Amino acid sequence: MIRYRFILPIVFSATMLGGCANTSPQSTMTPLQIQSMETRDYSSSKDVVFPSVISVFQDLGYTITNASKDTGLISAESATEGSSLATKILLGVSSSSQTKATAFIEKIGNKTRVRLNFVVIEQGSSQYGQNSRADHPILDAKIYQNAFEKIDSAIFVRKSSI
Repeated sequence: MIRYRFILPIVFSATMLGGCANTSPQSTMTPLQIQSMETRDYSSSKDVVFPSVISVFQDLGYTITNASKDTGLISAESATEGSSLATKILLGVSSSSQTKATAFIEKIGNKTRVRLNFVVIEQGSSQYGQNSRADHPILDAKIYQNAFEKIDSAIFVRKSSI
């Protein structure tokens, strides 16, 4: 009977570690392709683009954690999603996931350049005090395309109200 008490956490931990392994194939994108996907140039001023990006992050459900128009940097994060209470109580393990987003906005010539970056952060802990963290950059072009389409719309609305 006592043996099962020690075996269950070991089996569960091994299962969790196996499940946490990144099974998705490595990105075959070059750094230049990634930068191209994450970047868009606008003919609007930084005074219009910067608040538009903040507005879009908020519309997408992010909380702005830092924003500086002088440096052009915006940091935001999503709400944290965690494991169920039953998992925490029964197995003594917890996990959480959160997406962090950044935007860098700079004036280049007569254009304003926006570079977005989205990263999923997964954290876990066990009843034995072991913690783990894995950061996974989001390299899905559709995610960036969606964000830039929303930024396009926000800029259009902001410019037409000036």
